Amino acid sequence: SDIPDPSTWNLNPNASYVYYCANETVHGVEFDFVPDVKGAVLVCDMSSNFLSRPVDVSKFGVIFAGAQKNVGCAGVTVVIVREDLLGFALKECPVVLDYKTQATNGSLYNTPPCYSIYIMGLVLEWIKNNGGAAAMDKLSLIKSRMIYDIIDKSNGFYVCPVEKKNRSRMNVPFRIGSIKGDEALEKKFLEKAVELNMISLKGHRSVGGIRASLYNAVTVEDVQKLATFMRSFMQMHQS
Repeated sequence: SDIPDPSTWNLNPNASYVYYCANETVHGVEFDFVPDVKGAVLVCDMSSNFLSRPVDVSKFGVIFAGAQKNVGCAGVTVVIVREDLLGFALKECPVVLDYKTQATNGSLYNTPPCYSIYIMGLVLEWIKNNGGAAAMDKLSLIKSRMIYDIIDKSNGFYVCPVEKKNRSRMNVPFRIGSIKGDEALEKKFLEKAVELNMISLKGHRSVGGIRASLYNAVTVEDVQKLATFMRSFMQMHQS
């Protein structure tokens, strides 16, 4: 999996906007750059890497991010929208989803998900007190490199199917035994991980394999524990 070189993109010069997802969680692919869309309005889904690195919001027309990955629990979405883009909702758009309606009513047009917003506020305060997005970026690099280094030095026991330049810091997918995976070995890996209180390491149902999600709330110590387990499992099963 990879992100094609931007020089090969065929963007419509008359496009009203260009949309992309900053981090794709199923296959573990992440943009490490902001695309140059030649003056079109840039719209980005940052749900899975929001506040994991600093972002120049002035380059975007719209940024939206579900809070449940990096900044809170399910039930609330962060939207950053350029003011000159407000007021152009299609007539089919429900009024509660009209950004102008929400903006002019202080996001209180309808009853808000109070608990989810409260939790997000606590997480935002925690991020700020721990160095902000820049600090989260440094930690994300430390955590993801820890796992990718084991994969790359495993002589093919662990295999990541993503081009190195496009690897996600948030979601690290890999197979065990070969690029297609040894399902028996992967089953053993997951079972042993659960015994060590490491859960939700199973890859997405559409691709299988293993996937380690390293969102902001996952500590360096948590990742060190996974890394130690990966090394011991490899030593036990590598032929």
